[in-house]
This record gives sequence, C-alpha cells and structure tokens, in this order.
Amino acid sequence: MAVKIRLKRLGQKKAPYYRIVVADSRSPRDGRFIEEIGTYDPLKNPSVFNVNEEAAKKWLANGAKPTETVGKIFKNAGIL
Repeated sequence: MAVKIRLKRLGQKKAPYYRIVVADSRSPRDGRFIEEIGTYDPLKNPSVFNVNEEAAKKWLANGAKPTETVGKIFKNAGIL
C-alpha cells in the first residue's frame, strides 16, 4: 500500500481551507484517510500552517511520500 501525505480540501467555494492528512494513494482527495497531522490556510497573508512534527516525522520514517505542496509546507516548518 502506497501512503501519501497530502492535502484534504475543506471550506466554501473560493475560500479553501486544507487539512494535512496521511492517506492511501488510491483513495480520493477528500475521501478516507489514515491520520490528520495538520492544517493549512492559504488565504491568510502570510499563509498559516500548523503541523504535528512528531507525527509527520513518524510517517516520513515509515515511507510515506509527501506531495509537492506538502513538501514545501514541511520545508517551511523545518521538518524536511
């Protein structure tokens, strides 16, 4: 099973709010997930993100691959 760390979209139309989740790569974007490890709000200036570092490092050590956007968030948070 390929596990990815990716964004799950919430919020209204034209007002996105995201949760950073660990999910099976075959599940839909806003579908089932394994664990929620953070949040991301791109509308605030500067963008606001909140990440559980311990959980993120645990999943990365277990082989989960972050998406491009989540990788940038992790880099800004000092996880990668």
